[in-house]
Amino acid sequence: MFPPWLAGGLVYASALSLTAGGITLLYITTRTFNFAHASMATFGFYITYIFYSFRGGNLYQYLPLSFLFGSLLGIICYIGLNRPLLKRQASTITLMMSTLGYDLILLSIIQMLCDYLSYTFKLYPRRVTMSAFDFEMFGTSAASIITPLIAITILTLLHLFLTRTKFGISMRASIENPILASASGINSDKVYLMSWVIGGGMAALGGAVMSLTMTGTPVMGMTVIPYMFAGAILGGLENIYGGILGGFIVGLAEYVGIYYLAVKVGPWILGYRMALPLLIMAITLLLFPRGLAGIQWSYLLESIKRARKGAKS
Repeated sequence: MFPPWLAGGLVYASALSLTAGGITLLYITTRTFNFAHASMATFGFYITYIFYSFRGGNLYQYLPLSFLFGSLLGIICYIGLNRPLLKRQASTITLMMSTLGYDLILLSIIQMLCDYLSYTFKLYPRRVTMSAFDFEMFGTSAASIITPLIAITILTLLHLFLTRTKFGISMRASIENPILASASGINSDKVYLMSWVIGGGMAALGGAVMSLTMTGTPVMGMTVIPYMFAGAILGGLENIYGGILGGFIVGLAEYVGIYYLAVKVGPWILGYRMALPLLIMAITLLLFPRGLAGIQWSYLLESIKRARKGAKS
């Protein structure tokens, strides 16, 4: 159904869309760039790997557990670090550095966990190819079909939560105008906590999905954190849907775009694979500083129509 390069690109893009969406959600609610997203994503992979190693079955059935564990990590980060700093009116730099410290703690725990799994259960958790445990569906890898559906489902549920539930509407009000929302009696602390629950869950779920298209290691999250932020920035840091779209575009650009260039230019271009999504982000922001979400699409489409009419005449 899909060639290998496109199948891997869909899985990778779905993973980045989830992680980038989590970064954007946390930023627009708490003004915090969560660098702990890296190790949260890695933990999501290891939760799936551990349960599959000991219980077997279908690896996709353990993805919800990865989401829940990521939510727990988000709660710990907010209650232990973010909330006390917010009460002290800490600067955005202080909040950002606190999440970096939390990330280093999580990374140390991951390393100890890998040692424990290696010495106690004789597993090999430092280099795991989760795609080897996948199965075929319609002539292609199941991940290339299931993971985009997961990303779409998460986006749909998040949209319904923010627009159809009372707490979700309160949460959206706090995002759009925190001062007015606080004056209206909305509990900002609960909004921040829920943001960390959802954001941490999306990070871990994205990491579990990502391990289906790249080698899972203790530093897997560290290697892709720049592209998580690239997706969030490309989509626009003021819109969670833009962050999810930006993550998907960055993921496809890195996988599919470099394959296309390798065919047209030559295989030497593969060494610049990691630079391609960052280049796309830079060019987009030069043209549209607020990212994709800041583009006035109706005005842009109208301008294109006018230009076409002028060219014809």
